[in-house]
Amino acid sequence: MNLDLTRTLSVGEVTTYIKQLFAADPLLSRLQVSGEISNFKHHSSGHMYFTLKDSSAALRCVMFRSANRRLTFRPADGMKVIAAGRLSVYERDGLYQLYVEDLLPEGVGSLYTAFAELKARLEAEGLFRPERKKPLPRYPRRIGVVTSPTGAAVRDIVTTLGRRFPLAEALIVPVLVQGPEAPQQIAEALDFLNSVPGIDVIIAGRGGGSIEELWAFNEEVVARAIYRSYIPVISAVGHETDFTIADFVADVRAATPTAAAELAVPDMRELEKYFLQAARRLVFKLKSLLEQEKRYLQRLASARVLTRPLERVEAAGQVLDNLFTRLEAQATILLQNKTARLELLAAKLAALNPAAVLERGFAICYDQSGNVVANSTNLATGDRVLLRFRRGSADAAILQSYLEEKQDE
Repeated sequence: MNLDLTRTLSVGEVTTYIKQLFAADPLLSRLQVSGEISNFKHHSSGHMYFTLKDSSAALRCVMFRSANRRLTFRPADGMKVIAAGRLSVYERDGLYQLYVEDLLPEGVGSLYTAFAELKARLEAEGLFRPERKKPLPRYPRRIGVVTSPTGAAVRDIVTTLGRRFPLAEALIVPVLVQGPEAPQQIAEALDFLNSVPGIDVIIAGRGGGSIEELWAFNEEVVARAIYRSYIPVISAVGHETDFTIADFVADVRAATPTAAAELAVPDMRELEKYFLQAARRLVFKLKSLLEQEKRYLQRLASARVLTRPLERVEAAGQVLDNLFTRLEAQATILLQNKTARLELLAAKLAALNPAAVLERGFAICYDQSGNVVANSTNLATGDRVLLRFRRGSADAAILQSYLEEKQDE
């Protein structure tokens, strides 16, 4: 943007031009400034606003939430720090300010470098992978606690566990939480709890402090012990803005020791409320089912099949009687028809019966073979025959066949 000095400029044009000058200067796009924090404010939005000052000047600073969430300490008024970021203009107020991207307590630069190097190396090895993190048990019965036996952290953890879920037992393994011997003690305590039967979850941590005081939880030996624990580990180091290597390796990170205890166990009062509501729902459901079954039984009891149980039997008996009557009528008609036909056939048979002929005075002639002689041509003179009468029979001889005689004539 070029300014046209031959005309009157707006405030916005001037401010924008100055902002572009800041952005074009490589020195101002990435610089480190040391000074003392004053007027520090951590806004509800998560952004941090403060001023860096020394004996001769002051510089407004802003550190957005996306950047300050990575801080490993809590900034405060009077703290000497080194702020890294870019210098630019806040156009609304026409003020230049430092947009801070990194903030370190002055004098701990070497610690921060070691922290960053170890964090990058362990992350490359996969110690921070989300898929390897273990879920917390819903209702733990034994909870291991690795912390100092004298600090406020252990009191907060024990008090919170007892208040929220008194059914759980806390097994405290006292360790140093700062100093050269602290990392090894913390790692050994984690390994020990993994050998104790029945431990469901482990809380490891301490109260707040400076980066030097929290450094035991930035040591590799502690990170490796957390990683190899088959029991879920909750890290509870410092305050909400404090981050350590242990936080990244742990299965769950808690903002404070009290928060760790709240994450480890359910709230007994909430459970009681839940079970009370569940019992009420169960009673309501049972009453509804009983009422439904009662109405069903009432419908059954009022059914005619139960109020008049013989009615259907009587109706069926009546149908059976009707069927039997029809069967008798049909049988009578059938019998009459069959009887008439039988009588007709009997009459026909009687008409063909040779015995009937005998009754009328005729006789039947049989040859010697027992066959009926129906034609005189079948007989010769002298043949023997048998004559059968209505009563009795007689042998006879053929003296002359009249049919033959008639033919002879």
